[in-house]
Amino acid sequence: MSRFPLRRFALPLVAGVSLFASQMALAAEALNFGIISTESSQNQADQWQPFLDDMSRELGREVKPFFATDYAAVIQAMRFDKVDLAWYGNKSAMEAVDRAGGEIFAQTVAYNGAPGYWSLMITHRDSDLDNVEEVLERADELVFGNGDPNSTSGYLVPGYYVFAKNGVDATTAFKRTLNSNHETNALTVANGQVDVATFNTESMERLEINHPEKAEQLKVIWKSPLIPSDPLVWRKNLPEELKADLSEFFYAYGETDAQREILEPLQWSGFDESDNDQLLPIRQLELFKERAQVAKDDSLSAEEREAELAELDEKLDALSQRMDELQASAGDAPTTAMASQ
Repeated sequence: MSRFPLRRFALPLVAGVSLFASQMALAAEALNFGIISTESSQNQADQWQPFLDDMSRELGREVKPFFATDYAAVIQAMRFDKVDLAWYGNKSAMEAVDRAGGEIFAQTVAYNGAPGYWSLMITHRDSDLDNVEEVLERADELVFGNGDPNSTSGYLVPGYYVFAKNGVDATTAFKRTLNSNHETNALTVANGQVDVATFNTESMERLEINHPEKAEQLKVIWKSPLIPSDPLVWRKNLPEELKADLSEFFYAYGETDAQREILEPLQWSGFDESDNDQLLPIRQLELFKERAQVAKDDSLSAEEREAELAELDEKLDALSQRMDELQASAGDAPTTAMASQ
């Protein structure tokens, strides 16, 4: 009897075994969860690990935290498939979506029921600086603590509302400018090392818990319009089955007392569904900021300035139209005060 029929039968069997083995290996493969650097990695590790442990048990695979010294490193890690999903702010999420193959799938829900959070400008409580106008008038004698360049509340929002709208370049206006995470900005102001800095309301709440004596040393001199709650982003090229498992986990998490207790240190109560349209007000804000810079750019000829402004206005009109369509379909008010600014 010829052996060829047996070989023809064995080949599919071997292929099936190989496919099963590869699927088992995939199931055991760890997921890397990116976490932007809003404070020290040790503090964040303690806050995040119980949540990541729950995710590991639910998904049946290890979920490892990915910490970095700045936001850009998490974005780059996603770009090169070293991070599978991540917690970002809106500005860093926009960079991840545009440059790192990311896609928003969820949005955090604040534990206190707030619809979002706010950017702040802070000084020491004993400072004679009481408002933004005084800061801008005396900028050349002040040390300024700016946020990470990919931070929404630490950089983008004050960059537009405090600086661009007032025709001020924050990189050159101050005696000295430092870029740091939220926690570092607050601590250096409290310790008298920096005169004024960016901050946000979520980080202020955390500081009041972790370092109440430092929080008491701070004074808020400016508060922004509302910023949308933070997004969760995954790589678009993740397997659809894994996306389904992640969606099921996130959208249901926070239903039990034990889960809410785990989320409390992260200042969340759960997660809502979301998508890339969450970024529309942030994209609008970025374009507003760019437009203000172009409008005062003396290096451009009148024709060049007019052409660039027309292009930016066209992009802004398209964003506004999309936002109007979403509001009309939802039948409710804008999701953030920034949409009307």
